[in-house]
Amino acid sequence: MEENILYYGDNIDVLNLHFKDESVDLVYLDPPFKSNQKYNVLFAEQDGSRSKAQIKAFEDTWRWDEAAVATYKNIVESGGNISKLMQALHGYIGGCDMLAYLSMMAPRLIELRRVLKATGSIFLHCDPTASHYLKLLLDGIFGPVNFKNEIIWHYRKWPSGKYAFQRNHDVILFYSKSDSKNRIFNQLFMDRAPSTLKRFGTAKIVSGYDEVGRRVPSRTEEEDSLGVRQDDVWDIGRVPPMKQLFPTQKPELLIEKILLASSKEGDTVLDPFCGCGTTIVTAQRLNRRWIGIDITHLSISLIRNRIRDVFGEIVPYKVIGEPVSMPDAEKLAKEDPYQFQCWALGLVGARPAEQKKGADRGIDGRLYFHDESKGVKTKQVIFSVKSGHTSVAHMRDLKGVLEREQAELGVLITLREPTQPMRVEAAEAGWYDSPWGTRHPRMQVLTIRELLDHKQINLPPSRVNVTFKKADKVKENNNNNLILPLEPSEN
Repeated sequence: MEENILYYGDNIDVLNLHFKDESVDLVYLDPPFKSNQKYNVLFAEQDGSRSKAQIKAFEDTWRWDEAAVATYKNIVESGGNISKLMQALHGYIGGCDMLAYLSMMAPRLIELRRVLKATGSIFLHCDPTASHYLKLLLDGIFGPVNFKNEIIWHYRKWPSGKYAFQRNHDVILFYSKSDSKNRIFNQLFMDRAPSTLKRFGTAKIVSGYDEVGRRVPSRTEEEDSLGVRQDDVWDIGRVPPMKQLFPTQKPELLIEKILLASSKEGDTVLDPFCGCGTTIVTAQRLNRRWIGIDITHLSISLIRNRIRDVFGEIVPYKVIGEPVSMPDAEKLAKEDPYQFQCWALGLVGARPAEQKKGADRGIDGRLYFHDESKGVKTKQVIFSVKSGHTSVAHMRDLKGVLEREQAELGVLITLREPTQPMRVEAAEAGWYDSPWGTRHPRMQVLTIRELLDHKQINLPPSRVNVTFKKADKVKENNNNNLILPLEPSEN
């Protein structure tokens, strides 16, 4: 793999179609689990509130239904050790949601082993409700001899329940592709215990045995020790809920440990359930190549915005599987209108709005910006996305929402060409005057065709951009000046 890539699609299909044998150095995956939940992708609104908007892509994916039975049969009929294991599990736990989940995971783990280099490793993140079943699968696919560690990620959270101990850890199963001594593993170190520091300080300790096997007293050398070799229990705090892009978002420090231990600069790291992109951002920071796969357009859009927010425009990468033409867009709109909506919002850097009764009715997306040199007042753009027939009534509805929300701008994104009355209605909404003396239409209409041609919203320049240029150079027509979805503060 010579470049960074984001794939939109089901990872089993992407792996089959796009990946050569032994082309990846490290795999980290955090697949959704717990069969009593809906496996939707959630996200946090930019004002810090938890959104209830969800993509239904994973809902009921591992219910023991016809699709799960068909997947199970395919695995069993393929023969081999995994066939025997799945039959044994079926005999033990029966046809249940957990077996549906394992039937989904088995072929993906087989594909991940295929694409992993002989010197590579895989880290599978799960919780104790599924870890023992997944360990059996990994033993069957990678071989028990290639099991390296069951890493315990320990964290603290608000207590809940009083009839069992607090469940404050996840499990990360670490397997290598082979037992070769040439596999990549870089020793990590942790701090010494306070008692050791008190006795020896930071000096390197040398200890051993005499010729008859008796332990000789430890001594120190002049050089400093690197510390104690890292163990398999990692105390790392969770991402605070107010800072989460996804409710299951993992801390970068956790992923960093994995990448530092089992890859080197220039290696290719794959995350086949890339979610909000923590693996991708961490790999980029550590100078690794990266590949992410996700089945939701929301996730891909979220990662693109996150890369831009963190690194600017300096990170080269490709996105494969997203619509790039009008026929592609029309196909997506027909097959999955909600995914189409998320994809369209992603084209302008916005995110889907929280869908709740009453207050957010008529709002498909929001984008926040700040354009004052002083003060921290948050301003917003309201979006409505239409994939079918549109009329002037939609513009009037958007105008009503704009006034109700007291938003600065309203934008209608439409797959179809807007009518002349729609454009007239937008023009009659007036202007938003920025502190820099620029004027911007309060209501705007953008077509998918225009967005695919890289047209953007007419927004005021942000205070960040104005810092780097004189105010008299700020032009009224600044369509190319896209405002990033900044984290807003209190008004």
